[in-house]
Amino acid sequence: MILQNDIIEALVRTIELKDRTTAAHTWRVVLYTRTLAEVFGLDHQTIARLSTAAALHDLGKIDIPDHILQKPGKLTPEEFEIMKTHTVLGYERLVSMGEDDPLILELVRHHHERVDGLGYPDGLRERQIPQAAKMFAVVDTFDALTSIRPYRHEIGLAAARSAAAQLQADRGTHFAPECVDAFIEQFQSGNLHWILEHFNDRCEVPTFDCPTKAEDAVRRLRREQGPHTH
Repeated sequence: MILQNDIIEALVRTIELKDRTTAAHTWRVVLYTRTLAEVFGLDHQTIARLSTAAALHDLGKIDIPDHILQKPGKLTPEEFEIMKTHTVLGYERLVSMGEDDPLILELVRHHHERVDGLGYPDGLRERQIPQAAKMFAVVDTFDALTSIRPYRHEIGLAAARSAAAQLQADRGTHFAPECVDAFIEQFQSGNLHWILEHFNDRCEVPTFDCPTKAEDAVRRLRREQGPHTH
């Protein structure tokens, strides 16, 4: 079963309200994920499933207490342990709703695993980690490092270059090398610049409705803007 579009839309809006994120964040992680999926030659149906998984990756944060989720400073070790449970909470919420697509469930549960085995929730390493989760770990970190936070205000290409350098530094320890290499190649070639430009935290972006509507909106935007060179 794959969740119906109206349910996905409602869940995404709930996540955004709870986590004080914006539709821009949802757009970015979905578009980055789709880019990587296309690089790896995945079929259209799989890319659509990955889009849903990316949009719902932080579903478990709905169940994290606000004083932890909204804390502007560094979390205490105890608070971080609670924050880490969002992966399992999101997984369990989807299962309780009848979702049984392994790709979606695995990405939501395992996107904070590390290839060196030091991630969470299950301490998986290398080939134990589902490929979708490996891909999304790169996407999620890049987006976090290029998003506005209470302690960080830099966005755009300067922030993206720093984020890319961090991904390369953590290649083979935190992140799967093939995923880092594919993502960095796309960034360096300029293929991600339009996402950074048109879906950053200071831009007004359309509400993320569901993967199908998102695809249509992206196609329209690309037609209107034409190719970007930087």
